[in-house]
Amino acid sequence: MQIEFGDIVINVTFKEIKNIHLSVNPPFGDVRISAPLKMSPEALRAFAISKIPWIKSEKKKFVEQERVPEREFLNRESHYVWGKRYLLEIVEVDHSPEVELKHSHLLLKVKEGTSKEKMKSILEEWYREQIRSAVPELVAKYSSRLNVSVDKLFVQDMKTQWGGSNPSRNSIRLNTDLARKDPLFLEYVVLHEMVHLLEPTHNVRFASLMDFYMPNWKQYRDDLNRLPIKSEMGNPSI
Repeated sequence: MQIEFGDIVINVTFKEIKNIHLSVNPPFGDVRISAPLKMSPEALRAFAISKIPWIKSEKKKFVEQERVPEREFLNRESHYVWGKRYLLEIVEVDHSPEVELKHSHLLLKVKEGTSKEKMKSILEEWYREQIRSAVPELVAKYSSRLNVSVDKLFVQDMKTQWGGSNPSRNSIRLNTDLARKDPLFLEYVVLHEMVHLLEPTHNVRFASLMDFYMPNWKQYRDDLNRLPIKSEMGNPSI
């Protein structure tokens, strides 16, 4: 089912749920509503109308956010690691795939005939490993100061967030794309999510803790949210 308001088209799905859910989704700002089975068309339409200003605001973000073109995995193509630009060099080998940084080049060592999709998968896993290697030092730095532990770390592709946390499990999640950004942003996101283990909301206590441990955190937040993102991502924020 679809409902339209001018140039805004909303795709509606009825499900066995209690509450209505609205989302604006990457990469083009498609609007979706999941509604309870018993919700009337009138109530659904009234809800959608009340959210039009928010929907327009979210769609505008998708249009204005600078995006990195889809990578073709060709020699001398630009790739970024920890905020620095490297030129891709594809090297054919007869052993397991490897990724290596050498001077200004990112060497992607793969077997002959490796597909673009496979090369992308290999590089994404390498980026995940960069974050997994960098995070323990940051967690150790702030664990003693905050008196909080991180028991589980998840690194994954995230389309609309730079990070997330679960206080009940003492776990944090980090966006793989952070390995392409300046290391300062990874530290900011790690601290942000660790503070959320103590304070789940963005209230005064949260802001006070962030101010104390990272006085420039708001500048880091704004700079990170303005950086170019991958074409398939939404508008990640934190």
